[in-house]
Amino acid sequence: MTHLTYKIENQIAVITLNNPPQNRLSPRMIEEFDEALDTIGNSDARALLIRAEGPDFSFGGDIVPWPDMTAHELRTLLERYLVTFNRFESLSIPTVAAVQGLCFGGGLELAVRADVIFAGETARFGHPEQTLGIITVLGGVYRVAERAGRQKAIEWAFTSEQVPAKVMENHGVINRVVTDDKLFDEAMNFVEKLAKGPTSAHGVHKALLRIWEKGGLSAADQAVLELGLPLFESEDVKLALPVSVEAFKEGKPRPAFPFKGK
Repeated sequence: MTHLTYKIENQIAVITLNNPPQNRLSPRMIEEFDEALDTIGNSDARALLIRAEGPDFSFGGDIVPWPDMTAHELRTLLERYLVTFNRFESLSIPTVAAVQGLCFGGGLELAVRADVIFAGETARFGHPEQTLGIITVLGGVYRVAERAGRQKAIEWAFTSEQVPAKVMENHGVINRVVTDDKLFDEAMNFVEKLAKGPTSAHGVHKALLRIWEKGGLSAADQAVLELGLPLFESEDVKLALPVSVEAFKEGKPRPAFPFKGK
C-alpha cells in the first residue's frame, strides 16, 4: 500500500499523505515523495497543493524503528528526509499546504516548507520532540522562528504545547484559518488562482526570498535585477505590459491576462 499519492491535472499538482491512522512520515513515504517531486518537476504543473487524508495532517516521523538503528543509520535516514523536504521547499512553483487536525513534529516541519499554509479552524500544531528528549531534527524550530520570531519558536519547542491554528495565524506561521469543512475547497481555489498567474515571476520572488533569508537585504538587492530583468523578455510580460500601459493611457482598468508562466 502506498503511503502517499499524487496527481497532476490542469497544471496543478496535488500530493496527498495517506498513511493511516496518523499519516506518519515513513521511509516509504519519503521515497514516494521523491518520486512525486521528480514527476512534478518534469511536468507542466504551475502550482502544488499538499494535503492529507484522514482527520489529521501528520503526527510526524515514524519513530518505531529508531531505537534499533545505529547512529550512522539514523543520520543517513534523517539526511534523506532533509534532502527531500528541502527539494519540496526549493520548488520554483508556488506551494500551498492544507492542514487539518493535528500537525506535529515532522508534519509541522513539512508544512512550514510550503509557501502558504491554510489550516482548518480546529487544527493544532506542535513540536513533540522535547517529550522524547530530542530536537526538531528536520529544521522545524528555526523555520518557525523565521516566521514567528525566536521568542515564540523557542517557547513552543521547549513546551511541546499544542498550538491552535488561530494562534499560529496571529504569529505569522500560517497564512489563513478557514472552517474545517471548507479547508480543501479554499486551499484548492487559491492554488488554482496561483496556477493561472505569472508563475515565472512567482518563481523569481521565491528565489529572492531565499537569497534574503541567507544574506539579508544587501544580498537580495544585488540579485533583484539579475533575476528580475529577464522577465521583461517573457511571454507573460510582453502580453501584459503593453496592454496595461495602453489601458492606463485610456483611463481604463487593467484587464486580466491569460498568463502562461513563460
